[in-house]
Amino acid sequence: MKRSLSVLVAFILLSASSAYAHFGMVIPSDDIVSQGENTRVSISLIFAHPFEMSGMPLEKPTEFGVFKNHARHDLLDSIKPATILDNKAWQTDYQVKAPGVYSFYMVPQPFWEPAEDCYIVHYTKVVISAYGLEDGWDDEIGLKTEIVPLTRPFGLYAGNVFQGVVKVDGKPVASTEVEIELYNRNKQYSAPNDSLITQVVKADADGIFTFAAPKPGWWGFAALNTSKDKIKGKDVEIGAVLWVYFYEMK
Repeated sequence: MKRSLSVLVAFILLSASSAYAHFGMVIPSDDIVSQGENTRVSISLIFAHPFEMSGMPLEKPTEFGVFKNHARHDLLDSIKPATILDNKAWQTDYQVKAPGVYSFYMVPQPFWEPAEDCYIVHYTKVVISAYGLEDGWDDEIGLKTEIVPLTRPFGLYAGNVFQGVVKVDGKPVASTEVEIELYNRNKQYSAPNDSLITQVVKADADGIFTFAAPKPGWWGFAALNTSKDKIKGKDVEIGAVLWVYFYEMK
């Protein structure tokens, strides 16, 4: 009886720990920098279950930078340790000096997830626009895996349809599962059951997925695949993560 009870408890804990999606997060203080606004954008790097506002420790990433003018620019030395959602995270400020589109990206160290018996690496990015120049919002950074937006990834209203194409090694991946969550700041919303914490869509034969955000805020899209390479004999989940802000129409 005791053995059966312990197995049941272990099963419940395992199920609970794996019920919530993991998300790499690159969250700027603004997605559109306009004339007359503060030109210094604060950026937070986080690893979390965003809807549940439950953080996990994020060790210093292996890469952090900004893609602009068709080139990557290393910003790793600019990040400073921070505590966000009661866990280790990172922050930096970036001075936006010129009009254009800025894609901030992060490549974290592999995270071991015992509940899934695999490592997790989320290649995470966010795209912001400055001073009205919007060319290049669909440029590819060239990450191992990434979501290339088919809808402009800023200046969106809640309810707008967003589309992106999932790529691994620069090629579209059919039927990729995409997990989607709201960064539920201040725990403004609650889910009636676990299935409504994480939205799930599937990419089509061309790697294209579609989603309409029902509420304003930062929404994360995590397109998940398994790497051909292993770490210490274990599978590696590679996630292409893109964060997009949706505004409330007033």
